[in-house]
Amino acid sequence: MTDIVLPTDQTEGTSNVVGKWFKAVGDAVTLNEPLLEIVTDKVTVEIAAPVAGVLAEILKPEGEAVEPGDVVGRIGEPVTSEAVTLSNAKGPSSTPAPSPSAPAAPQGDGSGDAELSPAVRRLLREHGLDAAQIKGTGRGGRITVQDVELVLNSPSRPAVQPSSRLVPHSAMRRSIAEHMVKSVATAPHVTAVFEADVSAVIRHREAHQKAFTFTAYFVRASVAALQAVPEVNSRWRDQGLELYDDCNIGIGTALAGGGLIVPVLRQAQDLDLAETARRLEDLTSRARAGTLEPRDVQGGTFTISNHGVSGSLLAAPIVINQPQSAILGIGKLEQRVKVAPGGSFEARPMVYVTLTIDHRALDGFQANAFLSRWVEVIEQWS
Repeated sequence: MTDIVLPTDQTEGTSNVVGKWFKAVGDAVTLNEPLLEIVTDKVTVEIAAPVAGVLAEILKPEGEAVEPGDVVGRIGEPVTSEAVTLSNAKGPSSTPAPSPSAPAAPQGDGSGDAELSPAVRRLLREHGLDAAQIKGTGRGGRITVQDVELVLNSPSRPAVQPSSRLVPHSAMRRSIAEHMVKSVATAPHVTAVFEADVSAVIRHREAHQKAFTFTAYFVRASVAALQAVPEVNSRWRDQGLELYDDCNIGIGTALAGGGLIVPVLRQAQDLDLAETARRLEDLTSRARAGTLEPRDVQGGTFTISNHGVSGSLLAAPIVINQPQSAILGIGKLEQRVKVAPGGSFEARPMVYVTLTIDHRALDGFQANAFLSRWVEVIEQWS
């Protein structure tokens, strides 16, 4: 018997949950064949069969939380040709077949639905009423439309609950929920709000035939701001503040089927605008196609949530992606009236930008210094 062990270096997230078993107990499996998937709030990972054989046990069913190193199932020896031959040599089973029984009489549900008129059945269905609780005044005690209406108009009748349906949470949604609750419980969230004029960035994009996304510019401005205020690129530890040398920037990416994933652009401080745009396109495309690897979502030191792409003007606070110390939020780009030098009014392309910080690690002064530098880079882009 061989254990199926959840690898210790394959998943990263607040929790790991068994998403789906691809095989049932008794099914034959081949070496390296996908057996099950493990879902976190960041990525879904397939676990392959370590040996060939027969799936003998499932120790962790779908939806159950697991930890790296857990044994999730076991694989037994494959069925040999000799065993099949021996089984066939025994011949058909000698267990007698059950004797046929007389057909059972149909059982009613006691509601007397067969005696109800279509109009009465419709009223009962629309208002969630039970026929057994209504006294009929028709011939033979049959319920009439008037009987139902009398109940509906009764002042003592309790209010009818609105109809609803339960949509089960996906493993990713459960994991995201746990991560959000843990982050808010761990760090005191404080948000600073600035706004930025994006005119210079728009001119640069148009001069380069819009070869770069706005997010690429936002990443470059974030790198400059992180280098100006390195405390933002950090992690709180009880013994001190751990400052990161690399700017590994996560990009919050919404998925079409629901949920959110944060692929990480590693060592962004070493990239130019063109390479930043190219890598962002690769990461977000693979995120939406569901082909990210675990290493693509690991090691982030700072996160950007460009929530404006879906129409949001301002979001605060945006929950920090633990164990990071801050998260940047960028709202919808829109034309807004601004007062120009000299007192005239003109429409300018503006965005609200927020920095939500872990107030244990950072103060408002540092948050404002970061945003000041960020806005400066965007507004003076050349």
